[in-house]
Amino acid sequence: MKRQARKTRQPNHQMRWRFVLGFWLVCACVLVVRAVDLQVIQHDFLAHQGDIRNLRVEPLAAHRGVIRDRDGRPLAVSTPVVTLWANPREALENQEQWARLAGNPVISQQDFASKVRRHESREFIYLGRGLAPEAAKAVLDLNVPGIHSLTEYRRYYPAGEVTSHVVGFTNIDDQGQEGVELDMESHLSGKSGRKKVVRDLLGRVIQDIEVLEPAEPGEDVTLSIDLRLQYLAYRELLGAVQQFKAKGGSAVVLDVRTGEVLAMVNQPAYNPNNRGNLDTGALRNRAVTDLFEPGSTMKPFTVAAAMEMGMVTPSTTINTHPGTLRVGSKTIRDHRDYGVIDITTVLTKSSNVGTSKLALAMEPLALPNYLERFGFGQATAIDFPGESNGMLPLRSHWREVERAALSYGYGLSVSAVQLAQAYAVIANDGVKVPLTLKKVASQPAGEQVLGKPVARQLVQMLETVVSQVGTASRAQVPGYQVAGKTGTVHKVVSGGYADDSYIGLFAGLAPATDPRIVTVVVIDDPRSDAYYGGLVAAPAFSRIMGGVLRTLHVPPDRPEGLLAGSPDTEDRS
Repeated sequence: MKRQARKTRQPNHQMRWRFVLGFWLVCACVLVVRAVDLQVIQHDFLAHQGDIRNLRVEPLAAHRGVIRDRDGRPLAVSTPVVTLWANPREALENQEQWARLAGNPVISQQDFASKVRRHESREFIYLGRGLAPEAAKAVLDLNVPGIHSLTEYRRYYPAGEVTSHVVGFTNIDDQGQEGVELDMESHLSGKSGRKKVVRDLLGRVIQDIEVLEPAEPGEDVTLSIDLRLQYLAYRELLGAVQQFKAKGGSAVVLDVRTGEVLAMVNQPAYNPNNRGNLDTGALRNRAVTDLFEPGSTMKPFTVAAAMEMGMVTPSTTINTHPGTLRVGSKTIRDHRDYGVIDITTVLTKSSNVGTSKLALAMEPLALPNYLERFGFGQATAIDFPGESNGMLPLRSHWREVERAALSYGYGLSVSAVQLAQAYAVIANDGVKVPLTLKKVASQPAGEQVLGKPVARQLVQMLETVVSQVGTASRAQVPGYQVAGKTGTVHKVVSGGYADDSYIGLFAGLAPATDPRIVTVVVIDDPRSDAYYGGLVAAPAFSRIMGGVLRTLHVPPDRPEGLLAGSPDTEDRS
């Protein structure tokens, strides 16, 4: 009996072991099959699924080109900044982590929750752009799921408001909005690239895998501006505007031989690095956008036209008695009765009667056609955004009163840069060269628009304006011969001219014996007892021109200097 029971248990025991071994064998087979499936059959699919959950293709920011002055000083540079963004879907899955943002000065918990819930169907929203790295780090270190970062560039302007109207600025997307930044956008802007990165479960970049498309940096741009002269002109213009409580002003400094703009400043100005409380009226570059009637600064061109036509010479006399001239229904007046004077004195004393008689002696279309040669009524070659063409009427018939008014600067409008260009023609022996805001390698050929002998005579005549008996003795520069012309004009208002609102002007060149520099100063609506160009604009011109000549090491042409004195008369035209 016992032997039979032992024989019965032995087959059962063997069957159990066989069952166990079979079970493990089946498991092993399943694992092998699954491994083959995962590693061979589905490898590509699974690898792709893993990649799309951990690998990301991100933009590679392009470095915007640097804007420099003529000597390589930076005027606009790009600095790396951090942009924070969020994936709302990812963030909503981890709402319990939002409490980490409580009290954060960059992104508060309330703001984050509001943005995420408002855009819950999206995968990308901005949280903050252009942040300093330390500010962004204060958020990223909290490890809130759904918050990510990327590197961008922010524009910085080292000279601030001093160069703001020339250089301009970019928007948050690093696209030019004003000035050279806008005009040279196609050169300055680079081309963004793409890179592949690995992110961890919190969305942080833990490894750069490869650059799929390299970023192409923008081109650097070198301007004709000399930052030293820009600071100088800015300081003196600001001082004049504040002293005379003016609404605004402009100053332009040109190299007469190359046509390069060495300085261009305006008031009011703005800081392109901080535009939080920006007055949009301060954005425009008044030197190229704002128009005004040039007044007596136009008289040299009337005299030049008469000289080129062979009507007069510098010593030809003209009778301005009794200091008035009736033309149609209008009476043209001088500051006083100058009697019989020569043509040089017409400029020295700024005689409206004298230039009116010259204009009326010409053919009706002669003077406006002549002025067109100098660039009046046309945009200059600087091609600056928003530049005004000015206004030079093109009429088939001119009334006598219109011709007379044109001779002393009424009935047309110019910008400060156009006026500077015209005076540069006189200074450059009658050759008109294109103006430029870019540094040039060599002197351009230019176009002869005024005879060289007349141009040189005109410079000598304009020297008398800056003498002790002229209207602009305050424009004198110690050590240098200066030639130029004042202007004082009533501002145009609705319905005519304002009785108590003026623009004071001075346009001049130096050294007169070998002109190198032209400077124009415009003071808009001075609100003091002094408003004549010889009082408000000429002194600023003197300080700017003197500083420019000394900074550029231009040799003095009058080493003994000039005696101080008061102007014999003020320019009221």
